[in-house]
Amino acid sequence: MAPEYTLYCFAQSGNAYKAALMLAVTGTNWTPRFVDYFNGETRTPAYRAINVMGEVPVLEHGSRRLAQSGVMLDYLAEKTGKFGASDGDERREILGWLLYDNHKLTSYTATYRFLRTFVTDPNATLLEEFRKRAEVAWRVLNAQLEGRAFVVANRPTIADLSLCGYLFFDDEIGVDWNDYPHVRDWLARIRALPGWAHPYDLMPGHPLPAAKR
Repeated sequence: MAPEYTLYCFAQSGNAYKAALMLAVTGTNWTPRFVDYFNGETRTPAYRAINVMGEVPVLEHGSRRLAQSGVMLDYLAEKTGKFGASDGDERREILGWLLYDNHKLTSYTATYRFLRTFVTDPNATLLEEFRKRAEVAWRVLNAQLEGRAFVVANRPTIADLSLCGYLFFDDEIGVDWNDYPHVRDWLARIRALPGWAHPYDLMPGHPLPAAKR
């Protein structure tokens, strides 16, 4: 059977992982399409014709192409009937956490990880500043999870699948989640979801050639 969805992705992208993880844990029929980000594919005219933003991921479903991981998660929740909201209030709370993730948690964590892992001789001051900002976001998430199994409801939602997108790269970030015990335990609950896989096992492009590290 031909895949129903195609996800333009590469293994090092936590944003692509959010959509890939949703596809995996919902048991959806999908295939990855490798995007050679580190060799500049997203800057090519051919890729800009796919996504004018020049970003990864892109989700194809029939004739529809979607950009932005939060949009993909919302769309997949609608199409699969899984990990979505139970009512309007819950939908708005989920939306709030998707926006927080993209603006704060992913924004700072992903930038810090990129500088620390993929940039040769990063600016030390810049690295320190993004580490501080990421730690603030991790503390916010840890506080939200105190006394809760998941971020919004008593079950996983797309808010959880978004917020965890970069947090399984803990070795590359250089964080010990034991310092954030509610985050640590929540990540363990996400790992226990049927279909869960690490981003490096779920998407193509790992390991990077030595010249790209």
